[in-house]
Amino acid sequence: MTAPNAPTLLGPDDGPACELVNPAGASPVVLVCEHASNFIPASLNGLGMAAEDRQSHAAWDIGAEELSQQLSVLLDAPLVAGRVSRLVHDCNRPAGGAGAFPAQSEAIAVPGNLDLDDDAQALRARDIHQPFHTMLEDLLAARAAPVVLVTLHSFTPIYHGMQREVELGLLHSSDDRLARMMLRQARALSPLRSALNAPYGPADGVLYTLERHAVPAGHLNVMVEFRNDLLLDAGGCGAMATLLADLLRVSLPALGVALDGALDGAPVPAGPAS
Repeated sequence: MTAPNAPTLLGPDDGPACELVNPAGASPVVLVCEHASNFIPASLNGLGMAAEDRQSHAAWDIGAEELSQQLSVLLDAPLVAGRVSRLVHDCNRPAGGAGAFPAQSEAIAVPGNLDLDDDAQALRARDIHQPFHTMLEDLLAARAAPVVLVTLHSFTPIYHGMQREVELGLLHSSDDRLARMMLRQARALSPLRSALNAPYGPADGVLYTLERHAVPAGHLNVMVEFRNDLLLDAGGCGAMATLLADLLRVSLPALGVALDGALDGAPVPAGPAS
């Protein structure tokens, strides 16, 4: 509990750090969108960034929020979504850890993240990171087994001047069961260029949410990355949400989990990570 008169990052008009959508959803799938919003609290004065930079992929995962909302409806799945820009505190990084509040994102400077002292870092972790992960922990604790954790992201087509050819990335850490099964189905069902652990992987430190909430509990899990030129409008988001729903509807029963939450025989054991 925050002490009386303690400094707060979020003002009365800013709203909460995160939101829970469809908490009673019947699906065993739990959706997470850490980078759903580019909102910067008024107290941070836009982090000193230009307006166009606050709209760029540096501040959020473009299209990921709409994708998550549509997939939540298609699967009747609960969704935990961040409401604050990842530049304030990245909820897919450890609290206060390296990369949690970058001062530079590709060519975009973030002046408000320069030389943050310990108190400023702790305030952001307390007001942004902690509520997000507490909400997710509470949701997972209240769900009946089996639980499947799916985190949803997007990435820019061009990074540091290099074109990225992959369109759909399926990321995993030590538990690769769902990622590998979805990759197999994606190559059968879709013309998208799909790959495991692309355009990021474990070495990039992007699997924090999965490694904190899914892997220790043995939950099937995957981090999904769409190239954001596929998510530029509601129609594109809808098409990719439908594809993901189809991939999960085929992949999960093959791994012993029916989308009504029942177990279909013994789950497939974890295979070797790559």
